[in-house]
Amino acid sequence: MPDLNCQELQRYLGSLLHAPVQILNLTELGRPGKDLKHYGYGVPIRIDFKIDGQPQTAVLHTMSPGPFGHEHMADRAGELIWSHHAFNQLPRHVQSLDICGFQKDGKLISAGKVEEFGILTGYLEGQTYSHDLERIRDCGGLTELDISRADALCDYLVQIHKEPQAAPGLYVRRIRELVGHGECIMGITDSYADHPEIPSGLLERIEHLAVAWRWKLKKLTYRLRTVHGDFHPWNILFRAGAEFSVLDRSRGEVGEPADDLTSITLNYVFFSLQRSGRLEGGFERLFRRFWERYLERTGDQEILRVAAPFIAFRGLVMASPAWYPNLPESVRHKLFSLIVTVLENDTFDPAQVNRYCGA
Repeated sequence: MPDLNCQELQRYLGSLLHAPVQILNLTELGRPGKDLKHYGYGVPIRIDFKIDGQPQTAVLHTMSPGPFGHEHMADRAGELIWSHHAFNQLPRHVQSLDICGFQKDGKLISAGKVEEFGILTGYLEGQTYSHDLERIRDCGGLTELDISRADALCDYLVQIHKEPQAAPGLYVRRIRELVGHGECIMGITDSYADHPEIPSGLLERIEHLAVAWRWKLKKLTYRLRTVHGDFHPWNILFRAGAEFSVLDRSRGEVGEPADDLTSITLNYVFFSLQRSGRLEGGFERLFRRFWERYLERTGDQEILRVAAPFIAFRGLVMASPAWYPNLPESVRHKLFSLIVTVLENDTFDPAQVNRYCGA
């Protein structure tokens, strides 16, 4: 992080307080005799200054990277944004004056008046991969282009999963979040409204099985790789031939490769169940080919022993009445059979999907 610059602080505070500011002193909070030479994240800094000739004091707080959900810059930003609002809602609490951001050149940007954040991205031409799968579901035919596109997606995962990432704490976090994050297993089960065909006891059983899997997987930190994190057909844009781009990676830059692999391949199962009630025909060919190609090119046979809770997560999304209200109940039953059966087995066998589904 760049050193604090008195002139930049004066500019920032003057802009925030709408009056000229003179910085008198910068010290570490609680260590008044120690002048500030260098500044690091996580060190609270006392700022003594004058505004309109009147002495004032403020404290600049930042957060250092670390465990407990603070690994990513976005984690720390979220915590500080929350603090800015929450500090000012509680009686007797110290007040937050602003939430600010540091640029690489040391300049400070005010964000205290922001109500919500947005992200501005570029625009990509293309058609989501879901259109291909819907066509195969509705028409049954499989083309050479379908095979080429599946191969291209597989090779992409092989490429991004290639290099290990040395951050064991992040692997543990991703496995923990797979079970307990609001966007993952427990968040999805909480989104299930009362449904006559989906008893709460079934969802509770899935959660219990998933927790057991967390304890199996959390020690496998050497498996950490770059991932997409939400690699499903609606996040893949194809253009001519097998040329594609991806959208909306989620929940972290690194994680367990099984997350990406199960996310895309389980969609072949999902669409095939809608077509014929089992994995067969063109969808079975794509599913088997994808798994075989990935295993051959990565040599990662261990992925078969860690895939179960990721299959469960994606299966819960696909079986959800909130996400797919018009899905036939017979398909939901088969998805829940798949979820429970793979969670109860130590190893996932791609050749046994129909047995897992009870199809």
